[in-house]
Amino acid sequence: MMLKHNYWFFKNALPPEQCEDIIKKGEARIAELKNDGFSSSATTFGENYKGAVEDGKPLNDKTIRDVEGKTYVRDSEVCWFNDEDMKQIIYDYVHKANKNAGWNYDWDFGEDIQFTKYGLNQFYGWHFDGSSDHHGVYKRYIPGVTKVKLKKNGDIPTEYVYANRYGSKLNQIGLTRKLSVTINLSKPGDYEGGNLKFDYGHHNKDIKQFYECKEIRPQGSIIVFPSYMWHQVTPVTSGNRYSLVMWCLGRPFK
Repeated sequence: MMLKHNYWFFKNALPPEQCEDIIKKGEARIAELKNDGFSSSATTFGENYKGAVEDGKPLNDKTIRDVEGKTYVRDSEVCWFNDEDMKQIIYDYVHKANKNAGWNYDWDFGEDIQFTKYGLNQFYGWHFDGSSDHHGVYKRYIPGVTKVKLKKNGDIPTEYVYANRYGSKLNQIGLTRKLSVTINLSKPGDYEGGNLKFDYGHHNKDIKQFYECKEIRPQGSIIVFPSYMWHQVTPVTSGNRYSLVMWCLGRPFK
């Protein structure tokens, strides 16, 4: 669909000291995962992440569809926070962006917050976060009953949710990602590359197809955009890029 505003951003929304505190917590959480024998490697809806592909080489400008089963489109480290105070801060900006951009999408709540670290040469190739329609809704997984192919590491497919000892995500069933949020935690001079890049499609004659969104490089900047938009994170060429990501869920478009 054609949008008047493909994204909405807020420059320096979070103070530097808060960003630095989140980075410390994220680094500590990633280290804790590794010490406990868990992987911090980011995964995707398929098997296109670095840890799942033997001898794979990144094809940075290819889509997930292009490289399915051939190589990887995602290389980063992640951990998760279920921080209700942080969610409320993010919600305020999502409401403002949703109104100011004229989308006015119905949404209910956000998923857990993802802390992401991109180091040297790491990236996330072309993808979209969710189709926002009925094909993209979360479905219930019942162990021993639901017949789905598990990932190579034994995890259930990302589009399924279930209740376990770590908590229930059953409230996500029937909902889909409607709005995506990224918060840049790093100082502009702490890394090179690692830009959020959009693909607006080649049929739109009024704007260029590809656009690197450098407006959010200032530390603490927040960007909100529809989850069905194609985007990527370009390879980091020096330093580390830290960010928070959250997806706001709602009932699919009809």
